[in-house]
Amino acid sequence: MDISAEALEQSRRVTNMYEAYADRYDEIVGTEPLQRVQAALKRLADVVGSDSRVLEIGSGSGREADFLEALGLTVRRTDATRRFLEIQAARGKKGDLLDVVTDDLGGPYDAVVALCVLFYVRRAEIGVVLAKVAQALRPGGAFLVSMRGGEGEKNGEYQTVLWRRDDFARQLEDTGMSVVWDESSLNSGNGEEWHTFLAVKG
Repeated sequence: MDISAEALEQSRRVTNMYEAYADRYDEIVGTEPLQRVQAALKRLADVVGSDSRVLEIGSGSGREADFLEALGLTVRRTDATRRFLEIQAARGKKGDLLDVVTDDLGGPYDAVVALCVLFYVRRAEIGVVLAKVAQALRPGGAFLVSMRGGEGEKNGEYQTVLWRRDDFARQLEDTGMSVVWDESSLNSGNGEEWHTFLAVKG
């Protein structure tokens, strides 16, 4: 696929931001996922089975991967930020460098997880990225994804894209995935709205 110059620049800016912020981020997030995230990850494991192979896009510090592995799943940890991979390597966890916009995702996987990461993908590219996720899943495989809620974009040093719940659900369905569960929540720290979806490939 042809990647636009705008998409490449957006990816570079986000990666550079996290390269500088990774250590502080690791301190802030702690060692365990939020309770609502744990519940979503357990729901994913229930759908695909505890012996499944999972691709995690944007592993960050790796706390969600740790949780999934504790449930018995095998996780391919990936991130576009080298510093996050170094932080995980320091605790004996191997991860691969992967940019969801520019790189092939491999597979087939039983599940793909992308929590708090795809809202950095420009609206013009989200359909292509979701198609890559669907292609990387086996038939019946599951996709757990969370997106910032709202309308439009927030522009600053890097752009974040906001999605209405129904609009993003339609994007998932357009790639051949059916939403089997979703929830909306507010971040208690900053009041941001988030939509989390569990979709299954038909």
